[in-house]
Amino acid sequence: MSRVPLIEPDSVDDPAIEEIFEWVTEMEGTVPNHFYLEMNFPEYMKHKLRSTAVLWEEGELSMPEIQHVGIAVSKANGCEYCTGAFCTILDYGLEAETKYVMEFLEAGTDVLDDARLEAIVDYALIANEDPTAVTDEDVERLRDVGLGDKGIVQLTHVVSDFASYNRINSALDTDYDYQEMWREANLTAMNPAADE
Repeated sequence: MSRVPLIEPDSVDDPAIEEIFEWVTEMEGTVPNHFYLEMNFPEYMKHKLRSTAVLWEEGELSMPEIQHVGIAVSKANGCEYCTGAFCTILDYGLEAETKYVMEFLEAGTDVLDDARLEAIVDYALIANEDPTAVTDEDVERLRDVGLGDKGIVQLTHVVSDFASYNRINSALDTDYDYQEMWREANLTAMNPAADE
């Protein structure tokens, strides 16, 4: 059970929140609990989600690339809630094959045959685990696959943004409301010995 209440309004009279709810319903099929948890601080929620929208819509990264980063970073941070969210967006909202999303969740970059996406996810995982471990070579690899300065800054902000969502959903134990298959696959991927 979430550590703060989920606030599900009977109606939304704030156009900014209404727009956010419409967008998330388009991408995920419904308004997830995370957004109702964020309604405890609606003033910040509106600005935070607008910032996320800019990161997702205004830079050099494609929406599928961003969702791959979300899955990888959330899995690395042990946030099953956000892992389920990003798997849902990639699978449902962006119509990726469920089997592929599951394989990426379980095996990470080992299933990628796209050098650009592999470089993006590798960089994201390094920046997430230890930002001081990022090297000039890591940044050059991003340039080599077509990212410019804007894309590199965007990617670094995306990692930070996702890590903040991981923290709020993990710390406040947001009630999981995504398909159970994503949580089960995430747990198996994080603890392969348990599957044997």
